[in-house]
Amino acid sequence: MSASLLRFLDRLETAGNKLPAPAWLFVWLCGLVLLASWLVSLTGWQATYPDGVRTASATNLISIFGLTKILTETVSNFTGFAPVGPVIVAMLGLGLAERSGLLGALLGALVQLTGRRGLPFLVAFTGVLSHVAFDAGYVVVIPLAGLLFYRAGLPPLAGIACAFASVSGGYAANLLIGPGDAMLAGITTEALRTVAHGASVAITANYWFSAASSLLVSAVIAAITQWIVIPRLAGTTTAGTEEAPTVNRAGMLAVGLWTLLLLGLLLSGLIPADGFLRAEDGSVTKSPALQGIVVVVALYFAVAGLLYGRFSGVWKRADESVAALEETLRTLATYLVLMFFAAQFVAWFKWSQLGELVAISGASGLRELALSPVVLLLIFILFTAAVDLLMGSASAKWALMAPVFIPMFHLAGIPADATQAAYRVGDSVANIITPLMPYFAMVVAFAQRWKKDTGLGTLMALMLPYSLTLLIVWSAFFALWMGLGWPFGPG
Repeated sequence: MSASLLRFLDRLETAGNKLPAPAWLFVWLCGLVLLASWLVSLTGWQATYPDGVRTASATNLISIFGLTKILTETVSNFTGFAPVGPVIVAMLGLGLAERSGLLGALLGALVQLTGRRGLPFLVAFTGVLSHVAFDAGYVVVIPLAGLLFYRAGLPPLAGIACAFASVSGGYAANLLIGPGDAMLAGITTEALRTVAHGASVAITANYWFSAASSLLVSAVIAAITQWIVIPRLAGTTTAGTEEAPTVNRAGMLAVGLWTLLLLGLLLSGLIPADGFLRAEDGSVTKSPALQGIVVVVALYFAVAGLLYGRFSGVWKRADESVAALEETLRTLATYLVLMFFAAQFVAWFKWSQLGELVAISGASGLRELALSPVVLLLIFILFTAAVDLLMGSASAKWALMAPVFIPMFHLAGIPADATQAAYRVGDSVANIITPLMPYFAMVVAFAQRWKKDTGLGTLMALMLPYSLTLLIVWSAFFALWMGLGWPFGPG
């Protein structure tokens, strides 16, 4: 890694960490949203939706309306905040597995199997594949990656950064078709039908591009981790100094039998067309098993941890496992405080409609450009990435942007599947550098387990090389793919 890059990242980290503590930062951001909503509402700024009828304008939160929303929805903002419930449930199961010694034994064996140099690609590829299970990768893969790197004698923050880059920065890549594909294809179809009656976009419309991207993205993330992040963090941690745990054979046998039992139940309920775990319409992606994947993961690790702890002799009484659960929740205290204020900020920003104003206005300006399809879609990728810094939800952004860009590009001869693929690239690469993304604060909390003084600047400095490299390489890959005329998917 060059000395100039190292100095730049160090300066970025220093500047970012001069910001208030993450919880206080979100308090200040809430205040900024209040002020901005008032000022922008005074200007009368409006943006017209694609239907030419509806308009978006700033909602003044320094008003009776804003006061009512804040007083009546503060609790539900927190309890309904996406990163809160799943993290608590998943960490309870993982806490039992970790404190029983099971995770240490499994990760130690995995390190020996893959070797230290193979870990970054393994973590990156696992993070990319985790998208099929909704957002479970955030609450399962990221904390496990830190522990995995620790067991390998590598900086735990490098593991967290690698996993975060793949789970969030590589969100548009996967070898498997998941619920995200169905969600985006449905929105694209509705937008396309405004100018092409009866047209549809298949759930597999981007599969070939997404599958190829999964290998590209994993390789890029592994390379950045190996060549930039790990060297930069070298010497900042005492990772891997503890003695590797021994594997208890009786405990592993019990865990193995439980794994086979649960796997058998899942397969028997999902594979048959009339399987008991399939959704009412026969869908696998909408099945209770995938919809509740966080609970499945938590249940698996909880029972596995209990079995391993019992058969290995780590826990001799039932109340010892309860104490492990309590200790796990105590470690989440900092995270929960942070999530409370982050939830309020995300809700207030949504109420203000400031993000919609910026997105719609920017889209109108981009629509007036007369450029070649490849160049236009590359600009669209950059525009999407910029909007992603303001609006984190992929479905919310696409529901707002698709009615603008899908008809516009379709009439210009650009297929809807190409526009959707370009959107997915731009939507992915900026996730990992914006504190507005709901899970960003959660990753900071995960990192603080290994380095107490980790702040927003630390994480942003770690993730910037991933974001910029993915933006450049993935955009170039997209341009090559489209330039060669390859189909984006079988649909």
